[in-house]
Amino acid sequence: MEKFIKVSSIATPFPRVNIDTDIIIPAKHLKSIKRTGFGEHAFETIRFTAEGARIEDNIFDGEKYKGAKILITGDNFGCGSSREHAPWAIAELGFRCIIAPSFADIFAGNCVKNNILTVELPQEQVDALVIAAEAGHQIHIDLNEQTVCCENAFYEFEYNPTHKEMLLGGLDEVGQTLQSGAAISAYEDKTKMMTPWLYRG
Repeated sequence: MEKFIKVSSIATPFPRVNIDTDIIIPAKHLKSIKRTGFGEHAFETIRFTAEGARIEDNIFDGEKYKGAKILITGDNFGCGSSREHAPWAIAELGFRCIIAPSFADIFAGNCVKNNILTVELPQEQVDALVIAAEAGHQIHIDLNEQTVCCENAFYEFEYNPTHKEMLLGGLDEVGQTLQSGAAISAYEDKTKMMTPWLYRG
């Protein structure tokens, strides 16, 4: 995976609370285990009418926020089912980072597996960033320093150290485990000596 160190971008403001994974990617589209092809259906009810026509100037397809790598949203984002298709769809829309007051735990865990940083900030700070995003200001996120900067605002955020290591190194869980290759090999050598009958034939 691509390493996540810093991102500077305009941001898409979407400050709705309790956005569940069925809004992010409707269940009817969960017909594949490939990680591609879901972006076109992401936030479908926000972007399209029931007849399938694109809603003019919706927040995700309008010119104003085109190319945004940061999504700013409301409390309890990613609640509902645990589908990993949700971060797949969000990534295909181009977002590398999501900022919210809180996230559903499983959704946040799925995000780090898919190279998306989830930043939790107090509501008043999120509100200030929404205003900045609506004004078209650039937002700068530094994972190494765990900071969010915009205009004269400077915010610090907490982040799981293990997840931080994964994102900074561009690692998924398998890649992170393989970093301990020497320890794994040493353990295997030890077990071969202690229980050689397990390795015969």
